[in-house]
Amino acid sequence: MIAEAIRRSPLADYAGRFSALFDASKGEISIRELPFLTQINLRTDPQDEATMQRLGSLLGFALPLSPNTVASARDRRALWLGPDEWLVVGDPDQGKTIEQSVRDVLAGAAASIADISAGRTAVLIRGDQAQGLLARGIAIDLYPRVFVPGRCAQTLLARAQVLIERSDDDAFHLYLRSSYASYCADWLLDAAADSNLSMALIAGPPP
Repeated sequence: MIAEAIRRSPLADYAGRFSALFDASKGEISIRELPFLTQINLRTDPQDEATMQRLGSLLGFALPLSPNTVASARDRRALWLGPDEWLVVGDPDQGKTIEQSVRDVLAGAAASIADISAGRTAVLIRGDQAQGLLARGIAIDLYPRVFVPGRCAQTLLARAQVLIERSDDDAFHLYLRSSYASYCADWLLDAAADSNLSMALIAGPPP
């Protein structure tokens, strides 16, 4: 008898602790993993107008050309990573479909496409204290008049490389490598506990 493989997200074991943090903070901080999002790394020449137009028609929006900005429509978004590089994010388990569609559009163009979904996860951090929590470990200015909704940046969270996106006035997306997602989750929970929240509620089980 062959055992059925069960897929687990990198932060599956943290759901209870995230829920306890929400309760302990009385809703001022919410952390939730967004597992299995499609994440496609895309590189192409932004000066190739025909290619950019085809990509825009496929995605439903033009790829952002201003540094550290985000464009989105419906269930897809694209985050600017560099002058010729973007992260295209879509619904869970759409990696093969989106990747093949992009490859079809870019046929014959100078481009690089890689589905990196399997090695990444995403976390949504929301609430009145979300910015303050992240500011404890991120050096860039998260003040809302500077880091407005629709902006993103590659930076460090407590020495771990992350991609952060401000998706609303009180909401941030963090895109993390799976290999250190638990480190980032532990740091966020510890930082929240140090902010006079209930350590007993959000701490993990005793060793």
